[in-house]
Amino acid sequence: MRKYVVTFIVAVLIVGGAIFAWDRNRTPAAEGEVVQKTPALAQQNSSQGQQKGSSDINGASSAKNNSSSTASTGAKTASGAPTNSSKTSGKTDFVNTYDVEHVVANPESMQVLVNKTYRLPAGYIPPDLVYPNVPFTFSEKIEKRKMRRDAAVALEKLFAGAKKDGVSLAGVSGYRSESRQITLYNNYVKRDGVKAADTYSARPGHSEHQTGLTIDVSGSTGKCAAESCFAGTKEAKWLDKHAHEYGFIIRYPEGKDSITGYKYEPWHLRFVGTKIAAEVKSRSITLEQYFGNAVPVSK
Repeated sequence: MRKYVVTFIVAVLIVGGAIFAWDRNRTPAAEGEVVQKTPALAQQNSSQGQQKGSSDINGASSAKNNSSSTASTGAKTASGAPTNSSKTSGKTDFVNTYDVEHVVANPESMQVLVNKTYRLPAGYIPPDLVYPNVPFTFSEKIEKRKMRRDAAVALEKLFAGAKKDGVSLAGVSGYRSESRQITLYNNYVKRDGVKAADTYSARPGHSEHQTGLTIDVSGSTGKCAAESCFAGTKEAKWLDKHAHEYGFIIRYPEGKDSITGYKYEPWHLRFVGTKIAAEVKSRSITLEQYFGNAVPVSK
């Protein structure tokens, strides 16, 4: 009997020691886990509606929002713009909503992405606004006649190219300050309500016009300026065919409102440079699809 008791005690000690050693050497599941924030402009699984993909990247350091960390989604060029490795196929839907907001890290970049998710720093004013030497639908030298220097030079070439093809263009609205956007947006909300206003007007800080890289154009007569009827004009058709040759894209193309967040605007030109413009045009994608999730954001 004593023999069996001793054997039992030894067995208990061996098993207990093994369990103790295993417990000391294992790493708890909670330790070492990294919980990343939901991407601001995340790829969507169309069948399940679940977010997936990587988080945003910061142009200078790791971006943080609400104390959550982000991870890099691809290499960037020296200017802070993502390289080709971060681009999407152009077939993906995106989250583009005011419910998730980030401040862009490179507001002065010619490739800056500004939409409902990504906004400019409060009170941002472009550093090199000039008056492009092109006709406008008005004669006053006011704010909305301005554009950033590189965009203005490109616009002059675009207007000249159109004229050679027998198409006369006129500027309607270029740069727009944040204070001006506040007034415009609030007026639209009073007239049509927030839901409707958000389909055609940007909230303050989220307007591409504030970058100084965007301009609305029309024919020289101003007929159908910033109106849906502009789509059927020879001016709109020329812009759709040739704008990319001068570094501009139709920023809110037809059938892409679920991605851009805005209705079709054939008059809304955005300067991005000839390289990006050519690819956006050839692939029939939006700027959101071109950059994918790799958008530099600030803290």
